[in-house]
Amino acid sequence: MISSMSAAPEQAQPLTTRPSSEPVCIKCRGQEGEFYRDEKGYEYWRDCECVKRKKAERLMHSSNITEEFQSKSFGTFEKEDLHPDVSTAHDLAYEYTKNFLNIRKSRMNSIALLGQPGCGKTHLLMAVSNNLIKRGIEVIYFPWVEGWTEICEDYKLMPERVRRLQRAEVLFIDDVYKGRDEPTKTQREQFFAIVNYRYMENLPMLISSERTIAEMCQFDEAVGSRINEMCRDYKAIINKNMELNRRLK
Repeated sequence: MISSMSAAPEQAQPLTTRPSSEPVCIKCRGQEGEFYRDEKGYEYWRDCECVKRKKAERLMHSSNITEEFQSKSFGTFEKEDLHPDVSTAHDLAYEYTKNFLNIRKSRMNSIALLGQPGCGKTHLLMAVSNNLIKRGIEVIYFPWVEGWTEICEDYKLMPERVRRLQRAEVLFIDDVYKGRDEPTKTQREQFFAIVNYRYMENLPMLISSERTIAEMCQFDEAVGSRINEMCRDYKAIINKNMELNRRLK
């Protein structure tokens, strides 16, 4: 964990999972820390930096974030000739990351990037996720279409899988309401269960979607209004404009 409550997001390279044969840390020689005395002579234990790194690597491994997405950062986001809407989304995501430790326990502790597909919403929220994981904060990535396919393929495991999404320190839901014209009954019920639990417990969410809050409310006003309240201070809308779709260039 970093000591500053508003430290700037890191621009470092992505974390990678090291093999079990990783050499012993030359700093702590495998002890994972050391005892030290303060000015008054009291003795305390201090973790080595290798402990923090290993924790971050474990969190990355359990996050469902692919190796490709681990490379996404604010430093790798193409910022040349940004449209004002995209520039606003970039600055908002960066500011959210910088202030996360200050707001994480409040009701309005989440961020939503909404609108035009292909303009970098997922990249920016992956940059947020990777920064938080490097600070030792758990982030679970849930891509809407693939995630619900996995949840629904075994109904016996659904309660356990939904519970994991409810209780994660930070939950990144990518492409909310993507695909079908209407969410299924299962999606409606379980998505409300996830959002409502996190709303009541003040657990942060990172939301990307092509839908606006108004469109989400058409599917489920209880869900849409909760997301809106949680993301009230960190919500950016990129107006639909095919020229902003980077995948078409």
